[in-house]
Amino acid sequence: MKSLKKYSHFFSTFILGIATISDISFSQQSNFTLYEQNIFGSDAKIRMVPVNGGRFTLGSPKNEKGRNKDEGPVHDVLVDDFWMAEIEVTWDLYELFLNRTSDQAKGEKGNIQIDIDGVSGATQPYVNYNKNGYPTINITQYAASQFCKWLTAKTGNYYRLPTEAEWEYACRGGSQKAYSFGNKSKNITKYAWYNKNSDGKTHKGGQKLPNAHGLYDMHGNVAEWVLDSYSPETYIVWGKGANNPVKKNQALYPRVVRGGSYKDDLNKLRSASRGYSTHRWKQRDPQVPKSLWWHVDATHIGFRIVRPRIEPKKEDLNKMWVRPKKEY
Repeated sequence: MKSLKKYSHFFSTFILGIATISDISFSQQSNFTLYEQNIFGSDAKIRMVPVNGGRFTLGSPKNEKGRNKDEGPVHDVLVDDFWMAEIEVTWDLYELFLNRTSDQAKGEKGNIQIDIDGVSGATQPYVNYNKNGYPTINITQYAASQFCKWLTAKTGNYYRLPTEAEWEYACRGGSQKAYSFGNKSKNITKYAWYNKNSDGKTHKGGQKLPNAHGLYDMHGNVAEWVLDSYSPETYIVWGKGANNPVKKNQALYPRVVRGGSYKDDLNKLRSASRGYSTHRWKQRDPQVPKSLWWHVDATHIGFRIVRPRIEPKKEDLNKMWVRPKKEY
């Protein structure tokens, strides 16, 4: 059990939410609080943290140490309220989707009705990295998004990957410094697994300190998929005053990952740092066409999920899920 000392800097923010945790039996449109999403047919739960939306400055100033040109120009962005998973999606959770043994288990569901049998299932991974409580790795953006679709069908609540703007907003936790905890990189070991302290491997989620929202491992451990396609000029195109922006195009590469990983140095763990996918992540993939589900050479890539406070209309559900694209 995590100590009260570890929670002390944000415990008061969540005391009301923790007191009202329950199954998804209440109207969360009005009760925007911390909750645990049960996965019927298993003992698994996903702890979802409320992130109050607002306007913030996306990107990094030119004088930020380690800054890359694609992090600017800085500009104001508005994001709406959403819940975000407290930790990165773990292997024991992802295996429920992979094996589909709990699909037909019944329980109280939310408003969204999707045929769970209609959700495409993932193939088995080439190498089994499974460790309960450790982040899922090697998966494609499509695989991460299909997990979200499956979870939506399973629970009746709408889940998806975060947009790049949502991710940075959640990571910052109200800070405009290089990291969620400030500019002093000497404090990084309290918050993150990276190339200097990870021993070259992933670690169990939630072992370091959380940010001001109560989110763990936003810096390091594994880099996290977001919805957006990557362009070095994205922020130039968006301009100032963008509302809930997201960049999606048809090209499979490159697509954005955020947060840096256990393999990366300090600069890639900054809140504004942008990573992206490459063909090299499937260089040794033996399948023809290459797998929709697995990046053989991306042991540093995982994901976490969000749930927007306002559910999309039925006709808009698929707009924020990733479509499959074959790769030869």
